[in-house]
Amino acid sequence: MEPLLVALLGPTGSGKTALSLELSSRLGGEIVSCDSVAVYRGMDLGTAKPSLEERRRIPHHLIDILPPDHFCTAGDYSRLARQALAGITARNHLPIVTGGTGLYLRALLDGLFSGPQRSEELRARLRRSAAIRGGGWLQRVLRRLDPAAAERTHPNDHPKLIRAIEVCLAARQPLTIAWQSGRDALTGYRILRIGLDPPRPLLYQRIDARAEQMFSAGLIDETRALIRDFGDSPRAFEALGYRQARAVIRGECTESEAVASTRQGHRNYAKRQLTWFRREPDVFWLQGFGDDPAIASQAVDRVRAKL
Repeated sequence: MEPLLVALLGPTGSGKTALSLELSSRLGGEIVSCDSVAVYRGMDLGTAKPSLEERRRIPHHLIDILPPDHFCTAGDYSRLARQALAGITARNHLPIVTGGTGLYLRALLDGLFSGPQRSEELRARLRRSAAIRGGGWLQRVLRRLDPAAAERTHPNDHPKLIRAIEVCLAARQPLTIAWQSGRDALTGYRILRIGLDPPRPLLYQRIDARAEQMFSAGLIDETRALIRDFGDSPRAFEALGYRQARAVIRGECTESEAVASTRQGHRNYAKRQLTWFRREPDVFWLQGFGDDPAIASQAVDRVRAKL
């Protein structure tokens, strides 16, 4: 029988880390992080990484593997995560993939569509047109080319909209059709997807508290040190929390305004994560937080039934 792979899904603040630790300790697991910011060293306060003690207790993979001035693509992540999975199964341990970056998870499990090469000329034209025509224009263009791709792309996510338009024009077919060809899906595992979907008001309370804790713990000072060491241009510094901390450092807003913006940004991100993860197939959804003993017990029972 093929080895089992557990994928924990859910929005930020839903307790995925706590549940992954519980599953690992009770079922002999190792954790593969699926977080596009946790891969970077030095970006700690804004990422809610597992503590050093937790990482010493349970083996973790793909945390703190790159400096923040390096860019980890979804393809890079997929390659490294598959290497980690091979090592975990060779040790007869249970691989548990957990994190909130849906694109990374899809790259790992379903493979990636390489797509046509980037056209900087086309991208520049699209950016200029978007600046002239205003918000929503890129999504309207994509809707004409590929309604399905437009529907699942946020109108303010200009990089994804531009790439989707670029692929549609170069491939002369919708991105959703081109995406189905040339992907290298993960094989050799039975995949169990477990999703966390806690009550929205309680989730937002946790998100608000986390945002406030990030800043009270010293996120602005951490960001200032990162800028000192790596400059202000790394793409990783656009992550929620760090973007707002940089605005405080530049004098563009107060710390209280940055906290409020971070709270709202994480709320919006949680909504997008849930929309993304609900498209994943065969998810065993749990209506609560991962640090709730009753929820953890249900997850453990589900995993044991599949082992």
